Amino acid sequence: MKRIAIITLLFIPLLAVAKPGYKITLHVDGCKDSAVLMGYYMAEERYVVDTAYNNGRGKFVFKGDEELLPGLYFFTNNVDRFVEFAVYNEKPNFTFRTDHRNWTTNMTVKGSYQNEVLYSYQRASDHFYKEMLAAKNSMDSADFAVALKRITESMDSLRLALYNDHPDAMVAKMIHATTVVEDEVPTTHPDGTPLSQRERYDYLMAHYFDYMPLDDNFIIRTPKEIFFRHYNDYTDKYMRGLPPDKICPLLDTIIDRAEPAPEVYRWLINNLTEKYLQSNIMVYDEVYVHLVLRYFATGKVTWLSPSAIDMNVERATKWERLLVGREAPELILFDTLRRAHSLHHMPGSYTLLLFWSPTCGHCREVIPALYKVFNEVADSLDMTAFAILTEPDEGTLVKWKKFLADHDMTNPRWVNLNGAEANVDWREVYDVETTPQVYLVSNKDHRFLAKKLNAQLLSEICKTLK
Repeated sequence: MKRIAIITLLFIPLLAVAKPGYKITLHVDGCKDSAVLMGYYMAEERYVVDTAYNNGRGKFVFKGDEELLPGLYFFTNNVDRFVEFAVYNEKPNFTFRTDHRNWTTNMTVKGSYQNEVLYSYQRASDHFYKEMLAAKNSMDSADFAVALKRITESMDSLRLALYNDHPDAMVAKMIHATTVVEDEVPTTHPDGTPLSQRERYDYLMAHYFDYMPLDDNFIIRTPKEIFFRHYNDYTDKYMRGLPPDKICPLLDTIIDRAEPAPEVYRWLINNLTEKYLQSNIMVYDEVYVHLVLRYFATGKVTWLSPSAIDMNVERATKWERLLVGREAPELILFDTLRRAHSLHHMPGSYTLLLFWSPTCGHCREVIPALYKVFNEVADSLDMTAFAILTEPDEGTLVKWKKFLADHDMTNPRWVNLNGAEANVDWREVYDVETTPQVYLVSNKDHRFLAKKLNAQLLSEICKTLK
């Protein structure tokens, strides 16, 4: 008895572990296609995950050992047939049957409640869509407007019934997520007094994702109209122009809401971190720093390699010292005549700090344009320049001096400095990985006023300094 009990105990865990994988069978009556593709949505893209071949009688079997993550998937012959299906809270062991003439309208399914609800809703929606087209083709504009209002109301009732009757269905959550929050922003306070434009904006930003199930992994594997476009409008349209101290708490709110859904959580952190890392808006590196120090440096990012995490944390730590408003680290370097110059002791009111090299193609375009603007404003703004050669090898030194002569960069306020010797490793302190890098520093308190400057931005900023 003891031996049997031990064997049983060893065997139970093996039975308890559910294997991932899928087996999905698609029957397409009358289908002549040799192959059908199976894929899924991800943010704004579609990806193929498997291919099945016709057994000669319109049967296609998709089978794999890997897990199909929750979301909206599709079958297509990659020519003129396409139909979607759901993978959500069910083991993907489904059997679909349809007709080659219309894959969606004629689709039936066995073994999936989620897809039964999906196809029932799609057929009802298709009925209203056909009714709308018929009305448009047979009525004058006045009658069509009346018919369209009735059909729209019926569609709204259908969506509401779907959500009320099947709140656990993925299609119901998808449709609910498309609710237009902008249409629900109130115009008045409860007492009837009008809301200001700012109050309406704050309401929109606070409630923008009320209908979006950010805590459910399926949401990022939906067509772009469901999630990605909604997310993109929020970050690119409604956040546009906001300062970092307003952006960071808004982003934290949606990221933290997504934490119960590891796929969404990971996608949001990855996407937002990369977005603000690549931003050319001078103050938005503060958002990147915030995201890295809040999520990467605290152990919340577990899906990247330790080296990738360390690289981001190290970069963010450097960038934190270089944010607009922070004090510029002291630099002491030598000019072409071996005279020492200190960044913190430059004369005048402002200093343009540049890291560049004549071997850099972008520098050869940007630096002369910057020099032109500098010449126009240097005297009136009492501005100087602290221009550091970033590649001070013997060959580049020759090109550097020739470049300065060719572009007549002789303004005594523009100080050209050899980066070979300095009080600190300026490449490390200022994180100079690419060139040109351009800052504007206040000589009064040595703080950064602006960064990531080109000629146009410098010209615009100088107008505000007059």
